[in-house]
Amino acid sequence: MDLFPLVLYSGIVIVLIVALTAVSHLLGQKRKDHATHEVYESGQLSVGSAQLKISVPFYLTAILFIIFDLEVVFLFAWAISIRETGWLGYAEVFIFISILVAGLVYLWRAGALDWRTERQRVDRLNTIGEGGVVNIRRKTDKEQAKDHAHHGGH
Repeated sequence: MDLFPLVLYSGIVIVLIVALTAVSHLLGQKRKDHATHEVYESGQLSVGSAQLKISVPFYLTAILFIIFDLEVVFLFAWAISIRETGWLGYAEVFIFISILVAGLVYLWRAGALDWRTERQRVDRLNTIGEGGVVNIRRKTDKEQAKDHAHHGGH
């Protein structure tokens, strides 16, 4: 196998990188201004702190999106090779999707997809009556204390 074209191409790339870096240093600004060290986006200086508080459910949802988005890569590869894999391929994809659906159901039941605060969850539980019927009237503090005492503090 002749490696000369690969070596020649790599050499040209390295020479170009060194040459462009050298030209940048020769022609670039020598004096450092205060604004030179500032972070900017599209020519605009930043305002305020870049440190934001982002809630944990956001990160959890982002990770779940990545996991379930990655499944598309595998499904795409399966779809391309469906004629070669036959019924065994169908069985494998069925198992794969079943595992993903089971994981999604588990995450849903565990509350990983619920962005409500604890207070919002408690308020919702207090508005649901017998048989899952939603009560329009909220329970008073006295009624909630009575229910709390009646159920043994649970």
